[in-house]
Amino acid sequence: MFGRAPKKSDNTKYYEILGVSKNASQDDLKKAYRKAAIKNHPDKGGDPEKFKELAQAYEVLSDPEKREIYDQYGEDALKEGMGGGASAHDPFDIFQSFFGGNPFGGGSSSRGRRQRRGEDVIHPLKVSLEDLYNGTSKKLSLSRNVICSKCKGKGSKSGASMKCSGCQGSGMKVSIRQLGPSMIQQMQHPCNECKGTGETINDKDRCPQCKGEKVVQEKKVLEVIVEKGMQNGQRITFPGEADEAPDTITGDIVFVLQQKEHPKFKLQALEAVLPSRTSVQLSDMELDECEETTLHDVNFDEEMRRRQQQAQEAYDEDEDMHGGGQRVQCAQQ
Repeated sequence: MFGRAPKKSDNTKYYEILGVSKNASQDDLKKAYRKAAIKNHPDKGGDPEKFKELAQAYEVLSDPEKREIYDQYGEDALKEGMGGGASAHDPFDIFQSFFGGNPFGGGSSSRGRRQRRGEDVIHPLKVSLEDLYNGTSKKLSLSRNVICSKCKGKGSKSGASMKCSGCQGSGMKVSIRQLGPSMIQQMQHPCNECKGTGETINDKDRCPQCKGEKVVQEKKVLEVIVEKGMQNGQRITFPGEADEAPDTITGDIVFVLQQKEHPKFKLQALEAVLPSRTSVQLSDMELDECEETTLHDVNFDEEMRRRQQQAQEAYDEDEDMHGGGQRVQCAQQ
């Protein structure tokens, strides 16, 4: 983000919230946050707003880069640089990241850690006009990430992890550059040390199966059923079959039907001419007169010549019957 250097605003509020001085060390900040966060946790009858303020203050002051911006320019600079708020993280996530679990004992927090939803994976699936008209099935092979079965998605043999020292467990870092006398650049980006997870794993403790990645590759075959009468652009969804990740609700795999160009027919033209398959009601006499065929057997040129010949025969027959008088025009229905 580029912009003029913001005017200095209040840069003491976060220190006052935690009850520490401006020259407080990281240990002082940790002790202050620990004591106040436990006291004001909503699960212990604390004030939710106060709990949120504590998390916001600790997240900023525990990060050296954010703290430098705050000390120099105040809260307004963080709001501008971070897109609408000095804290972009859930206060309960910050609390759980700090303590590494539930500090109260006797079970997990009633609030718990929120699970985000993973992204859906969307694939185009090319089908012919005959496939849409008659229906078909296709088997497709795919590779996806699944939670490591050996470490259960922890990434370590012991199941333990450490809070990332590079981002203080937030997963994000803020950098600031002075571009000129009155111009600064502020950027928020995932922490390189922990890849945005907020935690790191000791090299000696890494899971031998996933190498600390928490997920492994799995190959799977999906059978996609294209039902009769499906349309171009229609979606076929496989819920929960996308990539898995820890603390994440698995997204869906979605196939979008894409009709391949037909050498003779266009789907729009057929839809305008042919009645719906399910709504046609024919009598026994009409059924006896129908000639059974399949879509791919129809020759458009031959069909046009046949209809013209039938129309001409009907025309000649009418002329013979009425002796050249008023003519009745017949057309094959």
